[in-house]
Amino acid sequence: MTVAQRVARRVVLSLLERMRAGQLTIVEGERALVLGHGSPRATVWVNSPRLWPRLLHGSRGMAEAYMQGLWESSDLTAVVRVAAHNARSLDEWRRRLAPARVPLQAARGIRARNTPVRSRRDIAAHYDLGNELFALMLDETMMYSSAYFPSPGMTLAQASRAKLELVCRKLDLRAGDHVLEIGTGWGGLAVHAARTRGCQVTTTTISREQCEHARKWVQAAGVADQVTVLCEDYRDLRGRYEKLVCIEMIEAVGYRDFDTFFARCSNLLTDDGRMLLQAIVIDDRAYDVEKASRSFIRTHIFPNGCLPSLAVIARCVARRTDMRTVGLNDLTPHYAETLRRWRANFEAATARLEDLGYDERFRRLWRMYLAYCEAGFAERRIGVVQMLLAKPGWRRYAGVTSTHEAPRALA
Repeated sequence: MTVAQRVARRVVLSLLERMRAGQLTIVEGERALVLGHGSPRATVWVNSPRLWPRLLHGSRGMAEAYMQGLWESSDLTAVVRVAAHNARSLDEWRRRLAPARVPLQAARGIRARNTPVRSRRDIAAHYDLGNELFALMLDETMMYSSAYFPSPGMTLAQASRAKLELVCRKLDLRAGDHVLEIGTGWGGLAVHAARTRGCQVTTTTISREQCEHARKWVQAAGVADQVTVLCEDYRDLRGRYEKLVCIEMIEAVGYRDFDTFFARCSNLLTDDGRMLLQAIVIDDRAYDVEKASRSFIRTHIFPNGCLPSLAVIARCVARRTDMRTVGLNDLTPHYAETLRRWRANFEAATARLEDLGYDERFRRLWRMYLAYCEAGFAERRIGVVQMLLAKPGWRRYAGVTSTHEAPRALA
């Protein structure tokens, strides 16, 4: 072990010794060090002393060290849960340091502005990794967003369809409606809405592979006369629609363009229209620190992405639109379960993924990504909400009984 590695180890262990909750066992060779107590519990095996300097770089360093095989664990989610459980103690001093980071964030934001060209490149970096990869990880609905488990014993596909039904009910979709979807995914919601509600759907994505898949699915489902699949940036959309839906696309907009996004959505709606937004959100108190950070997720998974907070969404809606919030539901526990199912599918497909050319480094990256997000939702470091927004001319709600009633908890 080098001097730098020894120093880094001492610093990391001194921080871990301050853990307030959870237990972490660190195994180095024949030695085992137990830190903390209680749940959650996790064990880490150190494969190389090169791990210690990497851990000084936060979530990105931890994840990159795992990708490089510098450490192992039989339960990655538990490791991240222990970290998330204790991250709150670090939040205060990170907020105090935030003003000093503003100039750097501003400079980085200028370089990383989400222009249409850059947005297409960033989206391709994640969503154009191969449709078969996602088909192996997801279910037959190809929904890459939180499912909804209102009843015990549901399969992932059943829970995905339950979420699609929840969206359609909240928007009160009917024959004769023309709904705009920003963020097609692979076409699951557009096909479901056309089949079950008889409405017209215009849907758009800037992912080339998603667009091709969605167009083929629309044809195969026999709803080509009802569904139009575009490959256009949301900023280029025109027309007026009675209803608009956006399922977990806002995270790719970028923090500098949230105002633009909501203004565009509002302008695309009729005077009595409504919008259903499903969004992954971060705690309001962490938003300013995280929005332009070089975190693991923003660096390796969703380039230049940014999670909004509820306060940020509220401010954007108030200052750039004439819409108002008429419903808000929390689906956070359902996302933790969804990710657990995706992770299980991903692990079960290891041999097939290897055959397709997804090497060990890639699989370790995505294993960490899925566990990292699952832990984040389980510990409520992040959440997911469904928000219903309405234009001034809208006067009633014909969907579920109460838009403020939280979905039933998982059994």
